[in-house]
Amino acid sequence: MSKLLYIEASPREERSYSKAVAEAFIEAYTKNHPKDKVKRINLFKMRLPSFDGEALNAKYAILNGKPHTPEQKAAWGQVEKVIEQFKSADKYLLSTPMWNFGIPYKLKHYIDVITQPTYTFSYSPTEGYKGLVTGKPMAVVYARGGKYVPGTPEEAYDLQKKYVELALGFIGFTGVKSLIVEGTLYGPEVANASRDAAIAEARIAAEKF
Repeated sequence: MSKLLYIEASPREERSYSKAVAEAFIEAYTKNHPKDKVKRINLFKMRLPSFDGEALNAKYAILNGKPHTPEQKAAWGQVEKVIEQFKSADKYLLSTPMWNFGIPYKLKHYIDVITQPTYTFSYSPTEGYKGLVTGKPMAVVYARGGKYVPGTPEEAYDLQKKYVELALGFIGFTGVKSLIVEGTLYGPEVANASRDAAIAEARIAAEKF
């Protein structure tokens, strides 16, 4: 039995295009993997630890090979809980809209919390940076109001997919499956057609995920 962790990064609930595709993915996944468990987290409802003060000091203590002070240890414990929940999964599904050409601040906060030395990546002078979350599949649903087709001038504005892929690759993920809903601000006909196409693709991807 495997555990699929679904990370939802949209506050729009039933109006979310990214969530609609993700729900279709989960429906198909549970149908084809009935013994697996699905864990859901909504980043806009989740209380993430602040990454400042003693938590930040704790990170640099790790980087410099120094022990934590009691204050750092207490703050770092909250960070460790989020990382532990993330790393406990066997498979991952992330859904996110594009905000100002990038990602929602809640998703950025989550990535900042889980991207930590010795937990999700390592560094050595000989190997450089090395991701530690390996051998696990990841699918990402992207929704965006515009269209950012590769090879067009608009592609340069897509800091959503580029950043997510960079962040995931840094901690070890490879072969990430992308499911994209584009043109959601081009009117219902275009938006719904793009959503439906992504849903169909998501159902196929989920079968052997």
